[in-house]
Amino acid sequence: MSTTPPVAAALAGVPIALQQHGAWIGRRQLFIKFAGPAETAMMYTADALTREVHRALERSHVHSICIAGRDALANDVFLVASLKQLNAKVPVMLDTDGQRPGVIEKLQPFVQLIQITVDTSVEEPALERIAESVQVCDKLGLATAVTIAGRDNASDSDYLRIVESVAAASKRAAIVMHPSPAEERKPLDRRWSMLVEQATMRQPDVRVVLRLNGPVTPR
Repeated sequence: MSTTPPVAAALAGVPIALQQHGAWIGRRQLFIKFAGPAETAMMYTADALTREVHRALERSHVHSICIAGRDALANDVFLVASLKQLNAKVPVMLDTDGQRPGVIEKLQPFVQLIQITVDTSVEEPALERIAESVQVCDKLGLATAVTIAGRDNASDSDYLRIVESVAAASKRAAIVMHPSPAEERKPLDRRWSMLVEQATMRQPDVRVVLRLNGPVTPR
């Protein structure tokens, strides 16, 4: 008789650290981080991940759990199995690139915030899928934040193009705009006040926030 192997995924770790960007910036979170190609990875089953998260939360207080890393939603079967077992007592946030709108509904019972992180250079097909993801979240009643990560030399129109796409998908989504790394090293000028003014004419909840500098350091 054959048995179904347990679902598993390659994770880069389960550290506790400060969130560096987005809607919950500065919050102390436990990260469930999916490994990228160049990262050292360890295979976790849903059972193993649940045990490790429970141990971490017993030892240390966090604001929330953050599911992040490379294409987390590609591991939807693993995530659903893990989150069902976990039954988290703290909020759960999913940080995604917004390219898998069809998967979001599967995680709706377990997640309190969907954060879609997008680069200012995002191309139109990817932006269309992000807008679709925002629409799905809106229909499901999920809190949604779109975080725009500025690249050096990004123009106001680069930011506003994304704002307009989000606004067309849902008026309830929050938008967090991050200046580029070069601009974060100097005082913000009047440009940002004017840009937020233009953005809020399109979407009610918009803010500009400086990212935290330095690596996310596990504690």
